[in-house]
Amino acid sequence: MSQTVRTRPEGSGQALSEAYDTALLDLDGVVYAGGDAIAHAVDSLATARAGGMRLAYVTNNALRTPDAVAGHLTELGIPTEASDVITSAQAVARLISEQVPAGARVLVIGGEGLRVALRERGLEPVDSAEDGPVAVVQGYGGPDLPWSRFAEASYAIARGVPWFASNTDLTIPGARGIGPGNGAAVEVVRIATGAEPQVAGKPLPPMHRETILRTGAERPLVVGDRLDTDIEGAFNGEVDSLLVLTGVTDGAQLLAAPPRHRPTYVDADLRGMLTGQPEVVEAGDGFRCGGWTATAGSEELELTGEGEALDGLRALCAAAWTAAGEGTCELNGGKALARLGL
Repeated sequence: MSQTVRTRPEGSGQALSEAYDTALLDLDGVVYAGGDAIAHAVDSLATARAGGMRLAYVTNNALRTPDAVAGHLTELGIPTEASDVITSAQAVARLISEQVPAGARVLVIGGEGLRVALRERGLEPVDSAEDGPVAVVQGYGGPDLPWSRFAEASYAIARGVPWFASNTDLTIPGARGIGPGNGAAVEVVRIATGAEPQVAGKPLPPMHRETILRTGAERPLVVGDRLDTDIEGAFNGEVDSLLVLTGVTDGAQLLAAPPRHRPTYVDADLRGMLTGQPEVVEAGDGFRCGGWTATAGSEELELTGEGEALDGLRALCAAAWTAAGEGTCELNGGKALARLGL
């Protein structure tokens, strides 16, 4: 049995805030949701910072500028400088700048975050396909982005102008629930043009490169709530990750995760940064964590014992991922998760 709940099966004897020098924190679903701080986020981040851990906020949301994000975090009680914020707008602006001449015009389909990032790279944002752009860039523009903007992108792309996207997250969490993200808008333009964009954001390498360049992290820990962006981005960057269950990922999705979506650690919220992480050990035909033992039956995952729900989830992940190997676990984990209240 070689696959376990984490890439570091022995867990962590140290608090994660001590074992890693920099936390690369996603924002939506991790630090805040719908603009409001998630429970325990403010205090947990303050404690991690006081202990010497650098905090960097890494977001695929290209709408707001680093200054705006830093201001929002500071208002929430998390003192933040603009230099602590890394956005997919910055990553895609660097990607574009490496392929077009200095001072080139770029058609922007999105918000102010993209415009500021392009200017930082010496590029000129424009609004129309008639303005002679040499590239089109698309990022999240908020819920009120006019349909005409997608048409403008389509006109330019149809003329052969290269297309870039800050990210392709299909959804974005908010105060009222899960809404469509930039990936959904990218699909609109893809359908209209048949083209494929170059994408910069998580989980792809340009975003990880931008983050390391700006933070200088040597022992980074990616902290996120999404398997297909945060955790896969950590996998692609060959760094460790902590999944928190305050956003879009639930227990069933975690159990079904293929290797690139399997986090190093999993915890309920950002308090997990302040503690060690328990090991998961082989126990007969199954895996044990805390008071729970999980095994893979012929049709479903089975769970025995009692204790902390998260320990049960960690044991279930080990059993599920071992059964799946390099694929996706197809065993039913519903009953086991129900026992844990997850």
